[in-house]
Amino acid sequence: MLSRVADSLYWMSRYLERAEHTVRMLDVNLSMTLDPSSTSEEGRWKRVLAALGNPEGLEWNGDFYGLAHALAFERDNCASITGCITAARENARQVREEITSEQWQQLNRMYHRVTDEAPEKGHRLDEFPAATLDDLHLFQGATDSSMSHGEGWHFIQIGRAIERATAIATLIGVFEWDASESISEGAGSQQFLEWIGLLRCCTAFESYCNLYTADLTQPQILRFLLLNKEFPHSVRYSIDQLRWALLALQEGSGRLVAEEISRVAGRMQASLNFCEISEVVHHGVGAYVQNITHQCRHIHALIYRDYIQYKVHVALPQ
Repeated sequence: MLSRVADSLYWMSRYLERAEHTVRMLDVNLSMTLDPSSTSEEGRWKRVLAALGNPEGLEWNGDFYGLAHALAFERDNCASITGCITAARENARQVREEITSEQWQQLNRMYHRVTDEAPEKGHRLDEFPAATLDDLHLFQGATDSSMSHGEGWHFIQIGRAIERATAIATLIGVFEWDASESISEGAGSQQFLEWIGLLRCCTAFESYCNLYTADLTQPQILRFLLLNKEFPHSVRYSIDQLRWALLALQEGSGRLVAEEISRVAGRMQASLNFCEISEVVHHGVGAYVQNITHQCRHIHALIYRDYIQYKVHVALPQ
């Protein structure tokens, strides 16, 4: 596969996953403004920006509707939902021949819906998140059901997995975790809504309750979001999918140079598979998730080195 094709498919997938994560953050935090909480409105929205990497051009100025509007509709900002979808469509347009008509039509419809005449400030914010999530899920379904599961599809899976693992780890890192809280202690009344909000941002609340009931405890929430091997938005599940896609890509391409990526991903997968959540809390949640995001950036750099910006002689048969 041409490196430019791999690059466009990879970033198309990352931008769409980023858009979905931002939609959930926006939807959950807009709804939480109606509920009393220990966290002030200012603190909550600053945490949203921190979870999104403190994007340039977006800052808290006391107007949460203005900030929410910018996160949703600001087309020229690559951190906004509309900006991400616009960037994803542009990447897809550059490799139109590599994706299916179903994918292109769905992405194109989504792009035109979100870039229609700019709504007035605050208008449509109540319906925008749900409609956008539906569009994003339809695109994912079209991708999995209509695209051949070859190299291009694997690059899409890699982009989604890296973006999701990084986003969830960063989101976990901006919350405060008390190392003194024991396994048996539940979240206090002041934290209850915040923990629910965190789970909902990861589309995890119902799945968490199915496993642990509505008993919200710090270790169980961390265990579920970091280490659960079956939940699609956990960090461990994302890294498992990343490792699987990298191995499939390596096998399909026959590129031995990609073994280093497999080793790095394998070490990160093993650290999640054999980790005890009590150790994570004791040694610091922030440091643990920061290490995950660092390793994801390392894998990203290796993917570029070996599959996108590689030297010509590397790709030639020996």
